[in-house]
Amino acid sequence: MAKQIHNPNVLDTDRIVPLLIKLATPAFFGMFVQTLYNVINTIFIGHFVGPLGIAGLSVVFPLQMLAWGVGMMVGMGGSSLISRSLGSGKTEDAERTIGNGISVGIIMSIGVMIIVLPFTDFWLRLIGASDAVLPYASTYLIIIISGNIFNVLAMSLLNFARAEGNARVGMIAMILGALLSIILDAIFIIPLKMGVTGAALATIISQIVAMIYLSSYYFSGDSYLKIRLRNLRLDLRILKQMLAIGIGAFVQTIAGSISAMLLIRLVVNFGGDTALGAYGIIQRVMMFVTMPAMVFGQGMQPILGFNYGARRYHLAIKVIKITVMVSTAVSLLGFAVVYLIPGPIVRIFSDDPALIDMGIYVSRLIFLSLPFMGLVMVGQTIFQAIGKALQTFILAIVRPIVFLIPLVLLMSHFWQLDGVFLAYPVSDILTLLLSVGLALPILRQFRKAIAEAEETAKAEPIPLKQPVKSAESRNVIK
Repeated sequence: MAKQIHNPNVLDTDRIVPLLIKLATPAFFGMFVQTLYNVINTIFIGHFVGPLGIAGLSVVFPLQMLAWGVGMMVGMGGSSLISRSLGSGKTEDAERTIGNGISVGIIMSIGVMIIVLPFTDFWLRLIGASDAVLPYASTYLIIIISGNIFNVLAMSLLNFARAEGNARVGMIAMILGALLSIILDAIFIIPLKMGVTGAALATIISQIVAMIYLSSYYFSGDSYLKIRLRNLRLDLRILKQMLAIGIGAFVQTIAGSISAMLLIRLVVNFGGDTALGAYGIIQRVMMFVTMPAMVFGQGMQPILGFNYGARRYHLAIKVIKITVMVSTAVSLLGFAVVYLIPGPIVRIFSDDPALIDMGIYVSRLIFLSLPFMGLVMVGQTIFQAIGKALQTFILAIVRPIVFLIPLVLLMSHFWQLDGVFLAYPVSDILTLLLSVGLALPILRQFRKAIAEAEETAKAEPIPLKQPVKSAESRNVIK
């Protein structure tokens, strides 16, 4: 029988706004520094290796997404189950989820290495690497995939800590890893002149350090939940629930990887290596400007999952409304910056005139849907948080597979390179419409449950007041 919660959890409160800020703020600073690292890494490559180095990182990106998908699947699927288990008082299930997540993450990371490493040139050629770009891409890919197991474990433990309400630990891990990466990048790339090899090694070393820190959080006794050796043994009941949600994130990443491969091939066909480099730069900028909306979605996830598990639907609706408003506001702010003044932003990455002009051109097309990205991200997180596997899976595959790939093929046929990049905002808007359509029935169910609870409360008889004991009777009792 599941053990009941005896000590309070930070998620067990009706003060939604302070709790959302408490969870989102550390996630923001952690992801800000992590995203800043990705930007600085590209800047180092752009200035000290050249446009071909940036193109090499761009070609590797779809395969990196494949590797990240394992960590996303384990981390997101596990965090959803952990939050809901805590909300319903099942701490043993929550701890079993952590152990199973670690085990399945290790197994799947090894599987990715077996699939990718023996065939690196094949995969890179398939994506669209030219003879000039291949050496840079191959070197970077081999190192990144070889150390992916550390990244998967770090991503999983970070999400697990956030799911139990401790976003600070995740923030420290991300900041620690990102700052170390920046320092090592500067050492490996500039004085040691190690190029993309140095960039890859800096990434892997930082992931190892972040994983060690997150592991120490659980083994030091500071965590609410614990890692127990017996829970490392795979439990089919736990795996089924965890992967039912996590498979959506994994399929989304795989689908995104496939669509990115297609996009890169078309970008190279219509614009050459310069367009590929510009696309790589805009990808980094996109990660930066969508990050604020993403962290509020991450802050919402454990709160929504906990209150859904505890059947406190009025608080579930409240956190969704607040997160939608905040994420939309920050998305509009990001759009105002990157769409109106893209030139200075692109020049940060490179001083190559052709690359700068192409980067400005690409940004004007891809960022058209940025004002709606906050809503898209919140919509996807809702179903993950409350354990709705079907809706999570649908939203995971619909943007990259159902919308983006067909639109890229269709629109590039008529408008060539313009069509490739315009397919992004069109697919984002279609995904938003679908997210709203799927979310409305869930919100109606919440409101119906709230109304039924209120009616039940009104129908219950008011307990009679106990008669006040007389002084004589009190004396008899004494």
